[in-house]
Amino acid sequence: MTTPLMVSELDVRKLMGIIGDDRGDPPPEGLPWSLLSDLTDVVRCDAVSFFDLDSRRQTGGFSQDLPADDGQEDDDRAFWAHYWDCDPCSYPDRSGDPRSVTKISDFYSARQWHGTGMYRDHFRGQVEHEMMVCLPAGPGRSVRLIFFRGAGADFTERDRGLLALLRPHLHEAYRVAERRRGNTLELTPRQRELLHLVADGYTNAQIGRRLGLSEATVRKHLENIFARLQVTNRTAAVIKAFPDQVA
Repeated sequence: MTTPLMVSELDVRKLMGIIGDDRGDPPPEGLPWSLLSDLTDVVRCDAVSFFDLDSRRQTGGFSQDLPADDGQEDDDRAFWAHYWDCDPCSYPDRSGDPRSVTKISDFYSARQWHGTGMYRDHFRGQVEHEMMVCLPAGPGRSVRLIFFRGAGADFTERDRGLLALLRPHLHEAYRVAERRRGNTLELTPRQRELLHLVADGYTNAQIGRRLGLSEATVRKHLENIFARLQVTNRTAAVIKAFPDQVA
């Protein structure tokens, strides 16, 4: 971006507070809620979401929303139905660029956005502006922080610049939260070996052949892993077990 970034003294103070604060014990998944709340003081928005996705399997893991989203199940179906046709949503997968901070207006005019299935069926006409940053994950996976606005002004280049500055610190905050949860220490060597194969994209049948196990045994191992890590799917288990190894 060539637009000069103007950062005020107040912006700097807010950034230092976000970076420096000790958030204490994290929630079972995701970032500390106080951190998400503080981010909305830095970037004005109507809502913020932090969540993970596996676009290959069209599944999600954890999801944090401020304010809470009560219609997630129906939204998920519509979201995946339009995911690959929605340029802002699928950009990290299509481009291989997980670092850029992107906005809807980078891809669509307001009229074009209103004509998308994502706008009609998933957001139901309630989201006019969105700004997204991704944290490191793995192939086909992404951990996303998204700010939403309804009618009114779009996010500014100042907003984009501040989020770009915060990105490495948000990644570190997420890694710290995962380490503090400490659940990976409960995995056995066999479970970690199996989960590494999951992270590499192997199916249950392929994992079974490599480890000399039946597919049913692999499924049982995964169920035990999910229970130990307090997650509900493969993507969340990999991210939680290997937070320092995602790329």
